[in-house]
Amino acid sequence: MNECKGLSIVTLAIVVGSYGVALANPLVVNAKPTNAIPTNDGQIFFDDFSYGDIESFNANGWRVRTETGHPGIVGATWSGVGISFHPELKDTSRGAIRMSSITAGEGSNTRHTQFCHMRKYLNGTYAARVFFRDTPTYGPDGDEVIQTFYTISPLAFPMDLSYSEADFEYLPNGGWGSDSSPAMWTTTWETFQLAPWAKVNEYTRKEGSYAGWRILVMTVKAEEVNYYVDGQLISTHSDKVAPEVPMSINFNLWFMPEGADGSIGPVDSDELREYQQDIDWVYHLADKVISPQQVLTAVANLQTQGVKHVDGVAESDPVLPSPCGL
Repeated sequence: MNECKGLSIVTLAIVVGSYGVALANPLVVNAKPTNAIPTNDGQIFFDDFSYGDIESFNANGWRVRTETGHPGIVGATWSGVGISFHPELKDTSRGAIRMSSITAGEGSNTRHTQFCHMRKYLNGTYAARVFFRDTPTYGPDGDEVIQTFYTISPLAFPMDLSYSEADFEYLPNGGWGSDSSPAMWTTTWETFQLAPWAKVNEYTRKEGSYAGWRILVMTVKAEEVNYYVDGQLISTHSDKVAPEVPMSINFNLWFMPEGADGSIGPVDSDELREYQQDIDWVYHLADKVISPQQVLTAVANLQTQGVKHVDGVAESDPVLPSPCGL
């Protein structure tokens, strides 16, 4: 949910230039199972997204956003129409879930997509295997589109200091005041307000194409938040912005208003276009930090045992409301 324009009360920024993400992947995606990280070692949440219908998806605690509003194009819908399941996908264990979002540059013809899991996650290790795309499935290219994996709590009021959010956001066509080069943004939020725009966060921009399957790992502690892509540490954010309250796990796919309406960037078209993002699996180990390679080992253990979904992360007491929105 990064926004880099307007007033910034405190923003600690690290902007890194050309980044060779086309180098050989240091992780073996299909790690061999081992007993190094037992599947019952702590509170684990795992989902292989091997669903055949939305009812089974919802039954395991996932919600699809239908609430309109920030971020994205004003007047756009957020809808489950963009959610689909693909057991036939190659290079996955049992298929993947897909988000498909469309726009023709205005709110009335834009559909954003988001899905969320319960608000009960805080410290520990988060991971997902995600397929990013640099180009639309159809229609003209160039929209400032955001493809994500993140955690978030509700903003109780503007500049709420207990607000928590930690983001992976891939921008294949640039955005937030940068040029049109593709880049991965990682952002950890202390707080913000929408109007007038103000924020307290730390962010890092890693330039380069991240198209294709990527292993995203985020480790959250009170002292720091670390972000890894394909086993490589790409950013560390400080205790000044580290999450403080339970968050939900989220994925969304949306368009920046300025990048879709032709006011900036190369797209000035009323032709419909669609972008997609796939997620193979998601994993969380509560209150423990493990390495990206250990994450893959843990996931391999679960898949070898035939586990499609497990949720051993305790809910907050009392149980917190889990809105699927901002």
